[in-house]
Amino acid sequence: MTDTMRAIVLDAPGPPEALTIRVIPIPVPIAGWVLVRVKAFGLNRSELHTRLGLAEGVTFPRVLGIEAVGEVVNCPGGELTEGRQVAAMMGGMGRTFDGGYAEYTCVPVSQVVPFSSELDWSTVGAVPEMLQTSYGSLTVGLDAKSGQSLLIRGGTSSVGMATAVLAKQWGLTVLATTRDANKASN
Repeated sequence: MTDTMRAIVLDAPGPPEALTIRVIPIPVPIAGWVLVRVKAFGLNRSELHTRLGLAEGVTFPRVLGIEAVGEVVNCPGGELTEGRQVAAMMGGMGRTFDGGYAEYTCVPVSQVVPFSSELDWSTVGAVPEMLQTSYGSLTVGLDAKSGQSLLIRGGTSSVGMATAVLAKQWGLTVLATTRDANKASN
């Protein structure tokens, strides 16, 4: 492994053209952190807000990206083994420290979820933030329980559909809305 990587860097808030691909040093993890070889990352509306300078607490230059999936390269504390598939998300990722728009990212171990999958990385890369939002809404936000009813506004969005699947698995009755009449039967 070399000591440099390609990353998409934002030097200051601005239009999409403000994002530049450049070669930067690969971060070195310390105890409590893990270096992940990024295989895929999702794109989120919150990153648009960060790029435009609307997110609080962001310092520049910054590698954006609040979620990424990949494989563990180095975990000095031993919490995760090399080669383990992981998802990393949130908690300042791409805002207070560099995020997933890079070949490698270094994140706190507490923000990493190990998983096993044979799906393509591009498919897995779209899942972490979507499922985290759905799961958090049902558990922390609503304390949803089996037998309850749930109305999902925007039920045909990716987060809406993920929430519907989780809610049905947990025994909730799910009702949903959509603005697109063509999706109403889904």
